[in-house]
Amino acid sequence: MSDPAAWWRQAVVYQIYPRSFADSNGDGIGDLPGITSRVGYLRDLGVDAVWLSPFYPSALADGGYDVDDHRDIDPKIGTLAEFDELVAALKAAGIRLIVDIVPNHTSDRHEWFRAALAAPPGSPERDRYVFRRGEGLHGERPPSDWTAAFGGPAWEPAGDGQWYLHMFAPEQPDLNWENREVRDDFLKTLTFWADRGVDGFRVDVANALAKDLTPPLPSQAELDAEDLPDGVHRLRDRDEVHEIYKEWRELFDAYDPPRTAVAEAWVRSAHRRARYASPEGLGQAFNFDLLLASWDATEFRKIIAENLALARSARTSSTWVFSNHDVVRHATRYALPPGTDLKEWLLGQGANPPADTERGLRRARAATLLALALPGSTYLYQGEELGLPEVADLPADELQDPTWVRSEGTEKGRDGCRVPLPWTATGPLFGFGPGSAHLPQPAGFAELSVERQDADGDSTLSLYRRALAERRRLQSSEALEWHAEGPDDVVRFSRPGGWTCVTNFGEAPAPLPAGRVVLSSGPLRGGLLPSDTTAWLEPSS
Repeated sequence: MSDPAAWWRQAVVYQIYPRSFADSNGDGIGDLPGITSRVGYLRDLGVDAVWLSPFYPSALADGGYDVDDHRDIDPKIGTLAEFDELVAALKAAGIRLIVDIVPNHTSDRHEWFRAALAAPPGSPERDRYVFRRGEGLHGERPPSDWTAAFGGPAWEPAGDGQWYLHMFAPEQPDLNWENREVRDDFLKTLTFWADRGVDGFRVDVANALAKDLTPPLPSQAELDAEDLPDGVHRLRDRDEVHEIYKEWRELFDAYDPPRTAVAEAWVRSAHRRARYASPEGLGQAFNFDLLLASWDATEFRKIIAENLALARSARTSSTWVFSNHDVVRHATRYALPPGTDLKEWLLGQGANPPADTERGLRRARAATLLALALPGSTYLYQGEELGLPEVADLPADELQDPTWVRSEGTEKGRDGCRVPLPWTATGPLFGFGPGSAHLPQPAGFAELSVERQDADGDSTLSLYRRALAERRRLQSSEALEWHAEGPDDVVRFSRPGGWTCVTNFGEAPAPLPAGRVVLSSGPLRGGLLPSDTTAWLEPSS
């Protein structure tokens, strides 16, 4: 992009889950100095920005998304001075920084919530959160039958017939965004990090801040109804949430260059998501459609076309993502038969089909190369550049995700994609750190380590490095031209300058279009594009 302030429109952003990236002091938890020590790796990979998942003080009831203080660093992860050192190291490497912001809730250890519990009903301290009197003569029953995202009731007793709302874990009480003090405090938080050199924010659960809790409260069945009109759900994606982000945008635009933001907004329809991505709002919103799609050419083509059109209408750019800290890694998803219930598969229940790891990695490489060729931003999750699979066999006594406990063992949760990275092929922790690890790594990580892949020109790491370098060379405007010729199970499009991307979703090899092959996700044979393979081509000179 010619406008440096619009760097985010076609950026490659690398998500770091700090506790699992690199541990500098041997306490088993990744930390800021560990990340700083690997900035050279990120520079050589070729990413434009890093997205840092929560690093705030936390009891880790939900992997750091239960925040004790939104303007400080967890002592296990580092200090504010070490944060400043990381910012400086990234800037020196030409890498921008996006940080996670968690506005829907605090932790139950936050000073505000401790004050709320100590204060009487109706007090200003309690008005910062969502407290309600329970049902029954003495308020002994919750105000509604709502279920939390991690399982169990969404209301927790606070004594004296009072209950507080938590859409996630009980340790994550929801804030009351109708309260002006809450809004002003988050403006202070955004300013605090922007002033420290942060370039943008990933907004957790961006669609849930505005809530309508006017009595009578609906039942869970009414909340789940499919026929609710847009904008009227009591707890999520309400129209008034955009009044909050309008204030945020005014703050972001006061900086030079303006700060950017991307919404995590799981909403029912794409046009609703576009509102979060408008220039008057956060600027971008995560598009998870390809993450949820089957390995199917027609489905991919439709999703891409619809999201590019939607981005144009919203005056923004799309985002493309296949893996993150909340989902089964895409190298494993693509290794399983279509329709596999991932929750059952993680538990080892049902038919539990075996994973075809070679096919999964082949498709993951092809999918990523396709996404990197598209206009818009691509979000990568740490370890996908190594082709890491989901660690599905973590023992029960090692699991940390609140989903495991709250679901009473019926859902294993997200720990399998949060296992620490392997940097070396040897050593008890494969170079993650000098001590123990907060989650155990499988023996197979040795072959997938950075050290082992670094010297292999055909490795997934080498593919990512070449792809990001070629993307930077080739990427220009956000235009895209579809090519309809060829088999239906082949997706082909061109970008400005004649750069072409072609992906074969079918079983049979497909003809390659004319041009010089720049890069391919797998070996090419006899001028044909094999199954589950993507190639980039440019005009022959």
